[in-house]
Order: sequence, then C-alpha cells, then structure tokens
Amino acid sequence: MKKIYYNKLIRDKIPEKIRTNGGEFKTVKLNRRQFEQELLKKAGEESGGLLSAKTNKELASELADLCAVIEEIKRTKRISERQITKAIRENLDRKGGFRKKLFLVWSSDTGYKTNERRYEKK
Repeated sequence: MKKIYYNKLIRDKIPEKIRTNGGEFKTVKLNRRQFEQELLKKAGEESGGLLSAKTNKELASELADLCAVIEEIKRTKRISERQITKAIRENLDRKGGFRKKLFLVWSSDTGYKTNERRYEKK
C-alpha cells in the first residue's frame, strides 16, 4: 500500500476512520511544547481552507474547523474569553474594523510591522 506522509496535527477520530477504511497509519504523541507549536501551524492550515470554500456550507465547515483549533489554543494556553474580548476591543480601537472594505495597495515604509509579507513592485 502506498504511504502518504502528512506530518501534521490531526483530530482524535482520524486514526479510527483510517482503520475503518482498511488503512494503516503511524501516529506519535506530542509533548506539550510540540502540541502547542503544531496547533499554531494547524490554525494556519485551517485558515487556508477558507480560500477553497465554494459554498456557504463549505465556508461554515472551514470556519468551524478554524474555531475548533482556536478553542484548543485558548484552552492549552489558558486564554480566557475575557482576554479575547478585551484584545478585540483594543484592536478595534487601535486599528478599526473592516466595514469600509479598504484594500491597501501600497504605502511608504513607516516601520509598521504586519503579519503579511511585503513585496516590492518591479
């Protein structure tokens, strides 16, 4: 049988599903540090799935997956709803929301740090 190497965090019932379908697999149990690191990678993976959703039902499913990962990150890092609510409020005050639907094409380099990559237009 051909093997596919995933090397990623999976949900608890996935091995059972593989076994039910007659497949074989290998899993390892992560330590706390590894688990927390893989959860953050999983959040990126799940958010990437939003782009491939074609219907509202698919989008809802992808959002649900992302929310499940976020909830687990909050649980393992002991981040409360209160902390999240406070951070949301602070971010809205500092950066605003998305109601204006603004798309930044470019800006001069003011030293602002963003999570996104910056590209030079050639």
